[in-house]
Amino acid sequence: MAKLTPQMLDELKQRGNKSNNWIKVGMSSCGIAAGAEPVYEALVKGVKEQGLEVEVRKCGCMGSCCFEPLVEVNVEGAPRTLYGNVDADVAQWIIDAHIGRKRVVEKYVVPGFAELTCSDEELLKSAEGNTKQYRIVMRNCGVIDPDNIDEFIAEGGYQGLKRALQMKPEDVIGEISKSGIRGRGGAGFPTGLKWKLTREVKAKEHFIICNGDEGDPGAYMDRSVLESDPHAVIEGMIIGGYAVGAAHGYFYIRAEYPLAVARIEKAIRQARASGLLGKDILGTGFDFDLDVRLGAGAFVCGEETALISSLEGKRGTPHPRPPYPSVKGLWNSPTCINNVETLANIGQIMDRGADWFAKIGVGKSTGTKVFAITGKVQRSGLIEVPMGMKLSNIVHQIGGGSASGKAVKAVQTGGPSGGVIPKDLFDTPVSYEHLTTLGSIMGSGGMIVMEEGDSMVDIAKFYLGFCVEESCGKCAPCRIGGKQMLLILEKLTAGKGEAADLVKLQRLALAMKKASLCGLGQTAANPVLSTLKYFNQEYMKCIEQGEGLAAN
Repeated sequence: MAKLTPQMLDELKQRGNKSNNWIKVGMSSCGIAAGAEPVYEALVKGVKEQGLEVEVRKCGCMGSCCFEPLVEVNVEGAPRTLYGNVDADVAQWIIDAHIGRKRVVEKYVVPGFAELTCSDEELLKSAEGNTKQYRIVMRNCGVIDPDNIDEFIAEGGYQGLKRALQMKPEDVIGEISKSGIRGRGGAGFPTGLKWKLTREVKAKEHFIICNGDEGDPGAYMDRSVLESDPHAVIEGMIIGGYAVGAAHGYFYIRAEYPLAVARIEKAIRQARASGLLGKDILGTGFDFDLDVRLGAGAFVCGEETALISSLEGKRGTPHPRPPYPSVKGLWNSPTCINNVETLANIGQIMDRGADWFAKIGVGKSTGTKVFAITGKVQRSGLIEVPMGMKLSNIVHQIGGGSASGKAVKAVQTGGPSGGVIPKDLFDTPVSYEHLTTLGSIMGSGGMIVMEEGDSMVDIAKFYLGFCVEESCGKCAPCRIGGKQMLLILEKLTAGKGEAADLVKLQRLALAMKKASLCGLGQTAANPVLSTLKYFNQEYMKCIEQGEGLAAN
């Protein structure tokens, strides 16, 4: 593979992916698990047998995961169509009807595909009133073959890197700061400020790490991006490395994501062979390389200092801060840690400009956010929406509302560290500030829909139980407080609770938030606190029913 130059990047972009007759099959983990491989083979065989001039391609996650396996068809003389729940027999129907006779197989069409995303003009009219997705991070997911670097470059990939390397590192940091992008891993810390703090520390070497240790129940945003568009994250890593003064970076990905690991490793090899990693990148004199390290699946290793310990080969436990990783991180060197989704935005910000990105969103929450919307919702899957979209629009317009027809009762955001938001607050715009006001957090992007009949006490018990199981046990507030809270919740759901238990729950939760060492313990009580606040009657019902049983 030839070493790329800036001119060659431009030529590949201008050439583009020009074929007008193609079939794409979603081949991320969700698609493969649902049976996409035999569908792909059936399409390849059918096209070949009939001598059709149609290219059958593999692509990443298209987002409509509840309809997997997914097949998108674009041929002249027929509308571009996304089919869902495709098997080998349906694949043959698609070839015979859609490609052969230019007739759409209506029975298997994914609803709402044509209205999936909005244009720049539509987006900027009203973020809160918008009911369509807008894709930045997922712009190539379901579009390109993740194993083909040329397809990524043809879609404008590595243009942001080209521009960044023509600037001073300080100016790159200034551009990222101006965009307003904040950490998409949950904390929402300004990315530009994190880069600036890391670069300013004088040291022999600096490092940058991609945090791919996604562990929230029901969340798979980072996995899908790594599987579907690995070069976008690599481009972000290279730009970040240049900005903070790092010559080496690491992907830290949990071992439960074998396909993501395989595709990132292949993309790294391709980038090296193309001269986008290694020595003298794009002829600028900048040297940078990447390696992959696997995590064992500990939820606590999503916390920066625990991740660093694990990457160093030690037990993954958090450490007191300060010093922060930007001052003393990997092997005691200044280290910048960014989430997968954060890094996937960077190339586009550098290519299209900070002003473009800053216009998207609301207030200090700029850009978009990827969510895994799951639970009892009609259209579960991955979505990307502009910051500021109302929660009701996400749940009812994009998600389709309740899957069973029952009324939606609440939404849990932020994973085990987040809170439960009742339906009467669904007019709230989704932003870092608004969700925090409600007692929840943005988190990495998990969004679980619940309907009437679901017990909020059971929900709180489930998430707290998860955090107790995943606690490293290093600090007493988390180790002891979490267990004691869980015992109280188990007592309540067994019908043995009393009113005084709710006071104890509140006191323990507030103590954990204030005194725990790391983010896991500090936020583990959020599901309990939010359900106590918004669904207190359900806790009281547990007590009253228990007293009634005792009287009988």
